[in-house]
Amino acid sequence: MTQDRERLSEVASRRKFLALSGGVGIAGLAGCSGNSGDDGGSEETAQSTPTASEQTEASQGQTETEQSSSSSTAMLTAEGSSTVYPISNKGSSYWNSNAPPSDGEYWGANDETSVPGWDEIQTDERLADYFAGLYGFEATGEQANPPFAVTVGLSHSGTGCKSVRDGLVDIGNSSGPITAELGISESKAKEQFVDHVVGRDGQPVVVSKDVYDAGVTQLTGEQIKKIYQDEITNWNEVGGPDQEIYVVGRAEGSGTDTSFRLNMLGSADAPMPGVDTRLGQNQQVAQTVAQNDGAIAYMALAFTSEQVLPVAIDFQGTVYEPDKDASNTIYDSDYPLNRDLHMYTKKTDENPEGVDKREAAFINMFLTEFGQKVFVEDNNYIPLPTKDIEAEREKLPPQA
Repeated sequence: MTQDRERLSEVASRRKFLALSGGVGIAGLAGCSGNSGDDGGSEETAQSTPTASEQTEASQGQTETEQSSSSSTAMLTAEGSSTVYPISNKGSSYWNSNAPPSDGEYWGANDETSVPGWDEIQTDERLADYFAGLYGFEATGEQANPPFAVTVGLSHSGTGCKSVRDGLVDIGNSSGPITAELGISESKAKEQFVDHVVGRDGQPVVVSKDVYDAGVTQLTGEQIKKIYQDEITNWNEVGGPDQEIYVVGRAEGSGTDTSFRLNMLGSADAPMPGVDTRLGQNQQVAQTVAQNDGAIAYMALAFTSEQVLPVAIDFQGTVYEPDKDASNTIYDSDYPLNRDLHMYTKKTDENPEGVDKREAAFINMFLTEFGQKVFVEDNNYIPLPTKDIEAEREKLPPQA
């Protein structure tokens, strides 16, 4: 009878995991295997993602001791930026699937395919089993059954930073610095949080296809600034058609909005009276620009498309092209709108270092050649240079 009860408990636990993460695991894996600039795929995945409150409710069955233990197998929760979401969610999809190394499309290598970065790793373990095992977790050896589950909620940077601050999630995803999102000093941020940079975004300024086709393929930084400050209101003022400019902005509290104001206007709270509409997520911005003539917006690289086109920007005589092969490109580290993509963890009395083993195992996956290629570069973001990856790894606890 005891063995039967234990078996039933294990089945129930596994069903609970599959119900919560299966849609963001195997199904999400198939939907995220390509470039996440595909708005339809991003929207569909977002709708199936549990919110932070749902994630918290799902974890209520675990004791406080289990949740605070650095080696706990409690579900790892993340929430925040729609810019970081393609990276984080694709990572959680791969993690939850726990694919075997024979599946060369997602993990490892087989006779037909090989995942970039595999030569760096070389293991006969499943994906999550391998990365979790680096921090002492026991492998399950089972498909869709990682050593611990990961789920990622979609909101925006301000919500992600507040949620990790308030202990609602383990990881707060943000495309803006937590200092600006929470209005705190650098010293206070370092006292309370650990900032894990997992990639970079050459934040583009985009226009609708009709504007681009009419010849507006390049703007100056000053022209963009004046458009958002309501000093330029018609495309004919910048060499385009005689058409009113439809100005799209991100919601206040969005890391994309914070970064744009900081880098383009000089202050995180700089006024932008020219904005006609504000939207909460990159997916919504991309859809709005695609559906409205005369539109301009700022957004994440991952969401550009043939209908939502990035323009070249002239900053004080240097023209940055939306082309990786150009001499100066928005992918360069000196591009003025370039920004770090963050995963924040919180320091607590139980864990003063601010990174538990679950967080370390998951974040470390992104800080590999495999992770930078599959989760960062393949989502049209900018991989970290080797020296920065090494610096980020030093923030994690020692491996087992």
